[in-house]
Amino acid sequence: MNRGTWMRRIAMTAVTTAAVTAMAVPAGAQAATATGSSTVATTAAAADVDYATWQADCQVVMNQALPYLKQRITAAKPGEKQALVLDIDNTALETDFGFSYPQPANKPVLDVAKYAQEHGVSLFFVTARPGIIAGFTDYNLKQVGYKVSGLRVRGLFDLFKDVAAYKTAQRADIENKGFTIIANIGNSATDLSGGHAEKTYKLPDYDGQLS
Repeated sequence: MNRGTWMRRIAMTAVTTAAVTAMAVPAGAQAATATGSSTVATTAAAADVDYATWQADCQVVMNQALPYLKQRITAAKPGEKQALVLDIDNTALETDFGFSYPQPANKPVLDVAKYAQEHGVSLFFVTARPGIIAGFTDYNLKQVGYKVSGLRVRGLFDLFKDVAAYKTAQRADIENKGFTIIANIGNSATDLSGGHAEKTYKLPDYDGQLS
């Protein structure tokens, strides 16, 4: 997510935070792999993004991810702690299409995540969202069906760091805690670059129209 996008996101956050406080809520796409990448034709032009097309394009990518996850989970080594890392905005949640709180889950991604979590895989969410809305974000993810093993948000000093480098460091830290990241799912290059995942799956962002 670029700096301009985050300025828009911060403005949206202020509105969301106010609304949540009032509610008194408790605190064709590309599928890149570690060994290469393959391109799946999207059904939407970058200048014409609509919800139905976005969902169809997300489903194409998740149709590639699920068979791999099933195979990888089955092949887990004894004692191996497997993890799935997910971005949040327009990956785990329908940020640009969900105009309520909690924001809806991105169903194709949720379906894959549910299979993983039901088979012992820990879900880690690595996001460029600021720490001030960590509680709201955690609540949102859990309300829509994700089992959150870890939520990584940016602290004050992280806001001045390169997003890709920040996210790479978070994945490295997850590995340092003994997890094998079997897949990383996001919709931006900053979500996926830098390694520290066996495979990566890129959802559509239509040339940056979806952050």
